[in-house]
Amino acid sequence: YVVFFYFISSEERHLRANDREYNLSFMYANNAIKTSKYNVFTFLPLNLFEQFQRLANAYFVFLLILQLIPQISSLSWFTTVVPLLLVLSITLAKDLSDDIVNTRMTNMLKSEKWMNVQVGDIVKLENNEFVTADLLLLSSSEPLNLIYIETAELDGETNLKVKQALTLTGDLGNDIQKLAAFNGEVRCEPPNNRLDKFTGTLTVRGETFALDNERILLRGCTLRNTEWCFGLVVFGGPDTKLMQNSGKSIFKRTSIDHLMNFLVMFIFGFLAFLCTILSIGNGIWEYQEGNSFITFLPRADGANASLSAFLTFWSYVIILNTVVPISLYVSVEILRLGNSYFIDWDCKMYHVKSNTPAQARTTTLNEELGQIKYIFSDKTGTLTQNIMTFNRCSINGKSYGEVVDFAGQRVEVTEVKKIDFSWNSLADPKFCFHDHKLVEAVKSGSPEVRAFFRLLALCHTVMAEEKTEGELFYQAQSPDEGALVTAARNFGFVFRSRTPETISLVEMGVPTTYELLAVLDFNNVRKRMSVIVRNPEGKLTLYCKGADTIIFERLHPLSSKLMEVTTEHLNEYAGEGLRTLALAYKDLDEDKFEEWKERHHEASTSLEDREAKLDAIYEEIEKDLLLLGASAVEDKLQDGVPQTIEQLAKADIKIWVLTGDKQETAENIGYSCNMLREEMKEIFIVASNTAEEVREELKSRFLGKKSQVVEDEKVNGEYGLVINGHSLAFALQKDMQLELLRTACMCQAVICCRVTPLQKAQVVELVKKHKKAVTLAIGDGANDVSMIKTAHIGVGISGQEGMQAVLSSDFSFAQFRYLQRLLLVHGRWSYLRMCKFLRYFFYKNFTFTFVHFWYAFFCGFSAQLGLDTYYWTAVSQFFLWGSLSVYFAVTFTMYSNGMYLIFTSSFPFIGTARNSLNQPNIWLTIFLTTILCILPVVAKRFLFIQLKPTINDKARQAKAVPPPAPRKVPRRRISTRRSGYAFSHARGYGDLVTSGRFLRIPVKTRSALFPHTDTPVADSTPQTYRTIYEGAQSP
Repeated sequence: YVVFFYFISSEERHLRANDREYNLSFMYANNAIKTSKYNVFTFLPLNLFEQFQRLANAYFVFLLILQLIPQISSLSWFTTVVPLLLVLSITLAKDLSDDIVNTRMTNMLKSEKWMNVQVGDIVKLENNEFVTADLLLLSSSEPLNLIYIETAELDGETNLKVKQALTLTGDLGNDIQKLAAFNGEVRCEPPNNRLDKFTGTLTVRGETFALDNERILLRGCTLRNTEWCFGLVVFGGPDTKLMQNSGKSIFKRTSIDHLMNFLVMFIFGFLAFLCTILSIGNGIWEYQEGNSFITFLPRADGANASLSAFLTFWSYVIILNTVVPISLYVSVEILRLGNSYFIDWDCKMYHVKSNTPAQARTTTLNEELGQIKYIFSDKTGTLTQNIMTFNRCSINGKSYGEVVDFAGQRVEVTEVKKIDFSWNSLADPKFCFHDHKLVEAVKSGSPEVRAFFRLLALCHTVMAEEKTEGELFYQAQSPDEGALVTAARNFGFVFRSRTPETISLVEMGVPTTYELLAVLDFNNVRKRMSVIVRNPEGKLTLYCKGADTIIFERLHPLSSKLMEVTTEHLNEYAGEGLRTLALAYKDLDEDKFEEWKERHHEASTSLEDREAKLDAIYEEIEKDLLLLGASAVEDKLQDGVPQTIEQLAKADIKIWVLTGDKQETAENIGYSCNMLREEMKEIFIVASNTAEEVREELKSRFLGKKSQVVEDEKVNGEYGLVINGHSLAFALQKDMQLELLRTACMCQAVICCRVTPLQKAQVVELVKKHKKAVTLAIGDGANDVSMIKTAHIGVGISGQEGMQAVLSSDFSFAQFRYLQRLLLVHGRWSYLRMCKFLRYFFYKNFTFTFVHFWYAFFCGFSAQLGLDTYYWTAVSQFFLWGSLSVYFAVTFTMYSNGMYLIFTSSFPFIGTARNSLNQPNIWLTIFLTTILCILPVVAKRFLFIQLKPTINDKARQAKAVPPPAPRKVPRRRISTRRSGYAFSHARGYGDLVTSGRFLRIPVKTRSALFPHTDTPVADSTPQTYRTIYEGAQSP
């Protein structure tokens, strides 16, 4: 019994409305979800565990343990604890903030009533509410059970989408008693991450109905323009398609991060090397000279030179700890934060028309922008505007849209008066067309021209909204479709409204209603869309539009001559960079259609291989079509694209365009934006249909070395490469991908056309894996998300295809041309700032450390501090406040109004300094940095002295005279040395080893400095300090 239910729940979901007891037996997940990384109990241990995986943090914990051992400690443990705690605390606060932000969307959906929802429950949603689970739509407040939803949070598309309930369930309305008595059973697919697909059936009173994606509301959508609706919960919580798509984000690290990790590892080794040298020196010194100091620095029992050297090693690990950069990571993050603000505030990257500023969505990748070698770009909406306009068309072998004079010469459309559509009261006033011959053909009643625009008005999925009489607004899922329907509207075939069963047009002023019998929808495999309608006279017609290669394969032989002429027109349109579609139709027989309709219903209600069965059914009826013509819409280049690509090419950055457009269109855009140039030596075209042909084409281009890492190879001249998606699928196979990469990397420009989103990511991953280069991917649509996440750096364009690309990106702006400034200005500046900072940081640390290392040779390798605290504090304070004063003075001068007026091009960031000081984050950063630098000294000076003063502290406070004759020191440690910290603050034999006279002693007399016997030092008389080097003789 248990096995049976497990089989059903894993292979097929079975649920019954309003029957919790039945549904709970399958143990489906409820609607409670958890997207946070931490909770109250796991935050501290998990975060600390992650932080201590950083080698520097783990090292300082080890250093703290050493400082707690009195035999080797030369510094108070407090000097290590305070900076370590501050670093850990700052990171804790940052991670907690990120976790809260990441779960904000979840918290908006969370409430007690939604968390307790179970599979099979019926819930009510009201206008502007989030859909809180995956629901089967039952009924709504709108006519024909329609609802409008916004999926921007789900797939980034801002256009409203329409869903419709079954007529059977729509009759339930908002009658609570009927809804509570509803007991329909749903069988559907198991939980998956396919946002565009749903397969299932609904059984009510023995009758079965097909369910598809048009009946399902997904979690994350928002209900719009609908007063209320009711839905049946199908998937809840972690089983929803939104949560099934919530994979872990890829953690991106810069080359600077990798370099810092390497440097830290090198520093550890270097520190061990220094400590080894000093410990060896201590062992030698103790063996030769140590016996002279036993009187006032007695050794513990069993102590010898070897033990002293071992302890000295760990003491110098503590003394020289400043060489290890504990504050490096925090300092780097602060610097990156400042660089991010410069990007956000750059007025030259602000798009006035859309009111969109540039945005650094991450603060960890700024300097990597200056190291980009490869750029992978989408075409539509990224290089182009993605604002489609109906530009040309070919109808029955005649091309329209190009204006010519009486001599047959082409005339610029700007010189011709545009068509006056005032005769059409429903025309769109924004639509512009200049070829008067087309409107004359429509008015004259040309059957082919009218059939052409009738097809455009019927074959689509656009929704019409008429707020006032005659004022139509179209909601289209793609700009192409909206442009075609708008063209049909202006030429007299106005799409006005639709229901699930009808489509209403106004044809040349006459209202006409068509019965909609079937919609054969578009997908990436079919690359076409068809509708079957019955006109008012009862005639059945199939209208089809799609890619020309797909449509031409399904044409009737009668259209062969027309196809040849239309192909010439399509090539001409593609050569101008236009996006083309072929249009065809077919009259249907009533009896054959009824037979086909039955098979279609069987396939649409199948739970297994529904899509494959439907495709086969569609193929049966979409054949022997009659060609009407072709349409061409224009997607213009964005401003500044050619100039931007030219400048990036001069910076030795290679640009690859990955697009789903046809080859001719992609090539023309390549020429338009200066990627492909006539002066190139050769442009390779790879368009083979088999793996072997692709292999031969790639091998015949260049002969390179066979290795797993593809190095840059120089070739004579500039080359370009164009490869289509079919050939790319073969070229991305494991045994051929290196050949593809080697050929592509020797080309200045690469264009991949007819590619899928997955292929885009695969191309980026191929370059990342085999090239020692930093990659950047830029796009504007949901189909670009995969390559944006795969590349080292992802850039999103906030354009016409929603915000999904922006939400997945590291940087975002409104126009492709801003990429030049992002890379060549901000990227370069950020990289230079980071490099200069790292050079200064390591210089500072090494300088301070080498002072102690050099001083060890003058203090008997006793692990004393070489710099007096008073001196070091004074110097630090001078440089600290002096640096701050100079910094603010220079900063306010550089970003002042005066400098901007004098040197406008050199100082564009006017007011940046003032704006930055208005940011609370800046002051918080300054405060935390100040505390991080000052607190260890302040804590030691004021707390340690007051709470637990040493004898030296008390003596200093009392202004004591130099100590009397030395007495025997208690044996408190096994080391032959006192604390180095005490020596740096008390008057003792430190005066001897730091005296100028000592430094002036010739090297050859140093061996006589401390004779083994009969020396003044052995008598323990301080008066002999001055006469040690005067009266001592060599034995």
